[in-house]
Amino acid sequence: MSKKIAIIDYKLGNLFSVKHACDYIGLDSVITSDASYILNADALILPGVGAFGEGMNHINDLGLSSVIKEKVSEGIPLFGICLGLQMLFTESEEFGNFKGLDIIKGKILKFPKNYKSNYLRVPQIGWNKIYRQNEKLLNPSSLFGIKDATFMYFIHSFYAKPDNETEVLVKTNYCGFEYCSAVFNKKNVFATQFHPEKSGANGLMIYKQWAKNYNLLE
Repeated sequence: MSKKIAIIDYKLGNLFSVKHACDYIGLDSVITSDASYILNADALILPGVGAFGEGMNHINDLGLSSVIKEKVSEGIPLFGICLGLQMLFTESEEFGNFKGLDIIKGKILKFPKNYKSNYLRVPQIGWNKIYRQNEKLLNPSSLFGIKDATFMYFIHSFYAKPDNETEVLVKTNYCGFEYCSAVFNKKNVFATQFHPEKSGANGLMIYKQWAKNYNLLE
C-alpha cells in the first residue's frame, strides 16, 4: 500500500514544482489544505515562497498550525522548503516580529546590507554552494550522498539562525556571510532554505533520499 504524502497548501508557494518532483520519483502526493487529510498522511511537505508573516497567518487561518505540530510530535516526517523551513522556527523579524511554528528553536533574520566590506544584494537569487557541517547528522539525513560544495538554487532575503548549532546540516556562503541552509531536527524534521525541486538532478536525489529514509515508496 502506497504511503500518503500531504503537500501543505496554505495559499503561498511553489506547490506544483514540488508536486512534479514527487511525481517524478514515484511518491503518492496530494496538494491539500484539508486538516483531516493532513492528519491521516504518512508524511508532510511544507513548501513556500513569500513573506513569513503572511505564510503564518494563512496557516493559522486554515487551522493547520496545531495539525502540523501534532504530526511532528507523532514522529511523522516533515520536509520544509524555503519559507517552509523558516516557518518551522520560533520567530521572524521579516516586516515586523512574527511567531512561527516553534518546531525548531531559533530566529529568522535579514541578511546584513554589508558584511566585511561586501555588499549583500537581496534577495539572493540563483545558484550557490552548500557546505557540509555535521557528518553525524548528514549520514542519516536526506542530504546523504550529496557532495560538499554542491550547487543548489536559492531565492530569499532572510536566513535561519538555529539556537542549536548541532541541528545545522549545511551552510552557505553569500558574499562572505555564512548562514545555515539546511537543518535536521528530532530525526523526522528535515528542511532546506534552497529549493531541491529547482536544483536539477542533485535536488531530485534529495527527494529520493528523503523518501528512502522514511520508506515512503513502499
